[in-house]
Amino acid sequence: MFGKKASNNPTENLGKTNRIVQGTEITGNVFSEADFRLDGTLLGNFTSNGKLVIGPQGKLIGDIFCVYLDIEGIFEGNSTIKEQVSIRSTAIIKGNLTMNQLLVEAGAKFDATCQMTNQKNSEVEE
Repeated sequence: MFGKKASNNPTENLGKTNRIVQGTEITGNVFSEADFRLDGTLLGNFTSNGKLVIGPQGKLIGDIFCVYLDIEGIFEGNSTIKEQVSIRSTAIIKGNLTMNQLLVEAGAKFDATCQMTNQKNSEVEE
């Protein structure tokens, strides 16, 4: 915590997940090295070198930059995803998506433009 040096070990955050629970609202930008689950509301940009899950009660209005994105809730904005976007049947999407792979379940409300690219050798950037 205080006075502790940041680790350079890239595997240190494997298996760890940050979580914002339902009923919590954050205004501002969020950066996370580890995976992240959003069941509350984020009004701002999200950046991670891991996976973001927007749960069924989750809502994100802003831009997303991460490796994997799984949407069950609401997303409005632009996203640049290094690997795969999974849009579940309960999702509501408005915006622009750039990704390597796309999975959309039947029933999802999807009002977005998509661009599929091969980003395997690039870093997630804002």
